[in-house]
Amino acid sequence: MIVAEHLTKRFDTLTAVDDLSLRVTPGEVLGFLGPNGAGKSTTMKMIAGFLVPTAGRASVCGHDVVADAHAARSALGYLPEGAPAWGEMVPRAFLEFVADLRGLRGGHRQSRMDTVIGQLHLGPVLHQPIATLSKGFKRRVGLAQALLHDPPALIMDEPTDGLDPNQKHEVRSLINAIAAEKTIIISTHILEEVESVCTRAVIIGHGRLLADDTPAGLLARSRYHNAVTVAFPEDAEPAREALAALPGVEVVEAAPDGRSLTVFAADGFDTAGRVRACCEEHGWRIDTLRAEGGRLDDVFRAITQESPEDVA
Repeated sequence: MIVAEHLTKRFDTLTAVDDLSLRVTPGEVLGFLGPNGAGKSTTMKMIAGFLVPTAGRASVCGHDVVADAHAARSALGYLPEGAPAWGEMVPRAFLEFVADLRGLRGGHRQSRMDTVIGQLHLGPVLHQPIATLSKGFKRRVGLAQALLHDPPALIMDEPTDGLDPNQKHEVRSLINAIAAEKTIIISTHILEEVESVCTRAVIIGHGRLLADDTPAGLLARSRYHNAVTVAFPEDAEPAREALAALPGVEVVEAAPDGRSLTVFAADGFDTAGRVRACCEEHGWRIDTLRAEGGRLDDVFRAITQESPEDVA
């Protein structure tokens, strides 16, 4: 379990984190979201023991990160922003060094080395200086060191930053595979990552908690939730007036290409059914018709542009 209680961090006159509390339980993958400068990295650094809180406390698996720092860090795998490492070292030597620091010995040490090297496909670059690696491979080396001692808790700052789509898929699959037996916090700017790997999401702004919900719960807050988008093979404008006149419809918006319309209706209305029936009644040819589940980017903007008092 990862716990933060009234966590606060001030740098002179700047309050980077302001009375933040959260609790992450085993089996949860928490997506930690917020605009740049919101306090995400500062929060994670305090939980990881790299920064001492100005006020409040944090614990990892029951160990206070300040009073019982060694035990807390032993229970935690941490991937910092940028995945820093010594550029002159090769991945094999770097992971051996981390294994020494983590106290890994004997057969267990070799087993863990083999496991993380295989999971993150590091074999081709094990003996290549880290400074010469691509951004994606540097990130994978960073992930390997975080996972090496098989910790019960993980904090990862932008774990797929710099990876290509295939590599992102591999890392997300890895997170999904280990999530059941670990407690995980992931900071990310990639909102699709929240939907694909997270069981819960927290949004912060100006160091304060703005939202705490499941991805599905956040999507339900989107103005696009239950909206319907219909694409036409040609100009959609002739259909706009008829769709806007349907019962329960609040507004119809046209896409920039002029060939699709999004129909927004009041909650509780079978928007998709009514739009489909309207299209059939008028004999319009359509390319696609889909019900929108919601858009996280839409929710993210709405929440982070409001004040904490408005959101609370």
